[in-house]
Amino acid sequence: MSERNKGEDVWLKLNRVPKYIWVTIGITLLTILLHAIGISDDLVNVGLIYLFPVLVSAVYWGMGPAIYAASLSVVAFDFFFVPPYLSFTVEDLRYIFSFIVYLAVAVLTASLAGRLRQQLEVVKQREITTNSLYALSRQMTAVTDLHTLLGNIARQVSLTLGTPAAIYLPNVQGELQVTSSSEDSDSIAWGEGEAEIAIAKWVYKNGEIAGRGSSSLRESSGLYVPLRTEDQIHGVLAVNLESSDLQEQREELRLLEACGGLAASAIARVKLAEEARLAQVTAESERIRTALLDSVSHELRTPLTAIIGSATGLLENDSLFTPEDRKELTGNIRDGALRMNRLVTNLLGMVKLESGMLQLRRKWCDVGDMIGIVLTQVQQFIQHRRIRVELPDQPPFVSGDEVLLEQVLVNVISNAIKYSPEDSEIVITVKVDERHGRMTIVVADSGVGIPEAERERVFEKFYRSESSRHVTGTGLGLAICRGIVEVHGGTITAESNPGGGTRVCIGLPIEEPEASFPYMGQGEEE
Repeated sequence: MSERNKGEDVWLKLNRVPKYIWVTIGITLLTILLHAIGISDDLVNVGLIYLFPVLVSAVYWGMGPAIYAASLSVVAFDFFFVPPYLSFTVEDLRYIFSFIVYLAVAVLTASLAGRLRQQLEVVKQREITTNSLYALSRQMTAVTDLHTLLGNIARQVSLTLGTPAAIYLPNVQGELQVTSSSEDSDSIAWGEGEAEIAIAKWVYKNGEIAGRGSSSLRESSGLYVPLRTEDQIHGVLAVNLESSDLQEQREELRLLEACGGLAASAIARVKLAEEARLAQVTAESERIRTALLDSVSHELRTPLTAIIGSATGLLENDSLFTPEDRKELTGNIRDGALRMNRLVTNLLGMVKLESGMLQLRRKWCDVGDMIGIVLTQVQQFIQHRRIRVELPDQPPFVSGDEVLLEQVLVNVISNAIKYSPEDSEIVITVKVDERHGRMTIVVADSGVGIPEAERERVFEKFYRSESSRHVTGTGLGLAICRGIVEVHGGTITAESNPGGGTRVCIGLPIEEPEASFPYMGQGEEE
């Protein structure tokens, strides 16, 4: 029962005596009214009218007041309306049978009305219970965090029953403890005592209901219900029923069993969801590990083979090679080392991005100088391609980590070189939008291009477009570029080049170099 219902019951008990007074006053006034309107000689109608106080008493006050009203109505009917008047004696003995029948009808009517009233109270109580269970199930459905779920269950059960509630779950060591309570966490909550925990452990171990209102440990002040699903007991739900009577305990036991079933199902659902998330994370980690090993092993094997072969040739057959041959073999060793260095740099960059360890050493960066440094780094594998740079009259300054931004440009320009045919042109364009404070670096090639459906996915880890499978790569370069650019507050996108191929657009915020920059040259984690 809730606190409001208990308050109503107390009020009814305190006002039980005035009910009989009101019945007496009502029958007295009805007797005066019947004499006043002049129908005292019509005994049949008078007897029927005297049934009204009986019905009203049965409907609103129950069986006791109704029987009292029936008895008082018979006395008034005999004393004031049956000859001889103002006497309890009767001239015709048939009236005695009439009185008996009247009392029987009145008691039967009062009994039926009282039963209907009792059924109405049961229906109301069941409606309250159903609403509480519905509210509890709705809260459980919307919550995916176990701690929040347990707190909602304890508060809802406490609100429904009007008494403290606690939930016990096993900890990492398997020991049962209070996981959530309806009472203030700053105070000592009910259920944390040694006796309560001992009973909760017994219930958890045996899977049986115990406590007040049950068949086990009924001397306890609390009622303990196991949170059981088909194959497991997840914990124990307990409430304090010290102040409730026997009838209330039965209703509360049924309600608590229903709440326990809902709570157990919700806990099992949350645990299964957590296990599914862990399984998904494990599967994803395994997929990434496999892709990383495959990509790294393939990417390392080619340059290592070239380095080992060239170095072995120089060591074992140095006298057979001309200076031009030695230069070519040395160049192969350098190219293989540079390729391995780019791979290791990308791997380390991805590790820093994923772990949140990436730190920016911000300073003012001249975009023109950065592009010049990047072109020097990629010059070794440009081969027969041409690179054209289009800069504004006043190249803008960008506040950021120069080394990381250069790595972004190296990855993007390297991709443009790898996926464009020989003797083609790669155009690097720098555009400034002073109105919005943005600068865009566009790298356009004439290669195979990226299908529209894959232009967003190429920035994911280890993803490679089907159209570029013939070119070796790990699928990390653009993913790292996106991470670095977003840390700088910018954007990076891929789109179709009107002349064929792909355009990669890198957007970065720009500022005036005279502006104050308190963290210039200092490490700051974004």
